[in-house]
Amino acid sequence: MSLPTDNAPAAAPQAGAGEESRPSLAALLLDPSFWADWASVVGLVGLVILFGITQPVFLSVANLQALLLAAAILVVLSIGQTFVVATSGIDLSLAAAVMLGAVILGLVNAAGWGVFAACVAAVLATSAIGLLNGVLITAGRIPDFVVTLGTLSGITGLGLIISGGEPTMVGSTFLLKLASGTFGPFGYPVWVAIGAVVVAHVALYHTRFGVHLLATGGQAESAAALGIRTNRVKIAAYTISGFCAGIAAILLVARIGSAEPQINTSLLLNSVAAVVLGGVSLFGGRASILGPAIGALMLTALVNGLTLLSVSAFYQPLAVGVIVVLAALIMRYQK
Repeated sequence: MSLPTDNAPAAAPQAGAGEESRPSLAALLLDPSFWADWASVVGLVGLVILFGITQPVFLSVANLQALLLAAAILVVLSIGQTFVVATSGIDLSLAAAVMLGAVILGLVNAAGWGVFAACVAAVLATSAIGLLNGVLITAGRIPDFVVTLGTLSGITGLGLIISGGEPTMVGSTFLLKLASGTFGPFGYPVWVAIGAVVVAHVALYHTRFGVHLLATGGQAESAAALGIRTNRVKIAAYTISGFCAGIAAILLVARIGSAEPQINTSLLLNSVAAVVLGGVSLFGGRASILGPAIGALMLTALVNGLTLLSVSAFYQPLAVGVIVVLAALIMRYQK
């Protein structure tokens, strides 16, 4: 549309033009893509209202603080999964990487190297796992599902071998303070999760790497034609996922006080569910950081509320599974 010149009067706006350009509230609520984009927010608000009415203790300050602490690990993992899914991939080895990172942290600390060296070793190990996944997928031209499924099994075995299948107690003032200390209204794990969200958001939306990442996921061939090194981008995405698994391993060991050589499979399931609920397309090219973080909060609130309602733990995975299926269905309507 051309701007009016000084000699020609501006055309009068057509009646109803503004109304036609803005969909009505009813039309918006009937638009499936709206629910796809705002699934995590709507779900979280709905759960807060439901559990707040049925179990008032849900909205108590103590419970909300506990909920945020419990969600911190999943938020960090969902960020790592987001970078991978944005490239149209998936990382099935996340939960196993967390386990191996925890085991390495415990063993290095028990060997007398100190907790800080142990934390660094854990993050380096999980980042190496992500790097290995990325190299095998790109250089080996092997589907991400196959590679990460294979590393999931391999990492599980490695963790059991080096730990002997036995947990390692980790007594550390630093980790104890990390788990129970607070700064302002939130515990330290919550601040770690918030920091991860901020850094990831900046990396995704305000750096060249973020542009290349979304371009690679959206159309890899076109991105490569424009000079984007898509293989390097994918390797970086999987390495970031591994790095996030290392941070999650530190938070997990700090929380339980020991390094357990057991995989928490719900971490993998919930990380994928949080990503999809957050509006990230499984086909790549479309991503958000805040959305998956809210999705992680929603899933944690679901388990927390069901626990307060004394719902059997056997039903909780069923509820999360239903959420995963619904998330996959609403993803079809994303624009």
